[in-house]
Amino acid sequence: MAVRTERIRLGTMLTPLPWRRPWKVASQAATLDRLSAGRAVLAVGLGWAESGIGDLRDVTGLAERARLLDEGIDIIDALWRGDPKAGVDRYRVELTPGHVFDLRPVQQPRVPIWVVGAWLRPKSMQRILRCDGILPVLSARERRPLAPSDVRELAGWLNAQDERQYDIVIEGATPPDGPEIARATVRPLADAGATWWLEARWDLPHHSPERMRQVADRLAAGPPLVGN
Repeated sequence: MAVRTERIRLGTMLTPLPWRRPWKVASQAATLDRLSAGRAVLAVGLGWAESGIGDLRDVTGLAERARLLDEGIDIIDALWRGDPKAGVDRYRVELTPGHVFDLRPVQQPRVPIWVVGAWLRPKSMQRILRCDGILPVLSARERRPLAPSDVRELAGWLNAQDERQYDIVIEGATPPDGPEIARATVRPLADAGATWWLEARWDLPHHSPERMRQVADRLAAGPPLVGN
């Protein structure tokens, strides 16, 4: 669940865009936006290269995945704005003459795009400025969750770039039976500048009966609101 006080966003499952057809993602997200009366958001990232399944013939190199992510974002943005021509590298999207192709969502000029970004990595942060929000991570060497001080520094950097309001989306896990603990976890991050809290359960196994019960209990408990 993604929570900003009483507002709920739909469609915050993270999409590994380098391994998806951008025009399909654009169509699916626009459909969700229409069905939800303009409450969708598209969250994208590079994808986790180590699936544990074996060789799936996917692009795994970091640099190439980054190029595909950038191109995918550009294609999706162009299609949502009504531009039938997009793509410069791997893909070239061009409408067949006489074909009607309308992927414009309810939200204009586009569904908000949140993208995973490595805080303090220049190329990664420049990508954020082309989107609408960041799911921030630290470098792999630090291996720790973001602290309120990190969020405050990130928010200050974003505010210094331009006048746009970027969402800062922090993910984590809070207990379903401890509202005080949940509030104590989320409130310092909100005070530091985080705009959304994303309740996430990444540990394996994802689909065990116990995990499904945990997720159901957390949903039933409601969002970890930070207000009084």
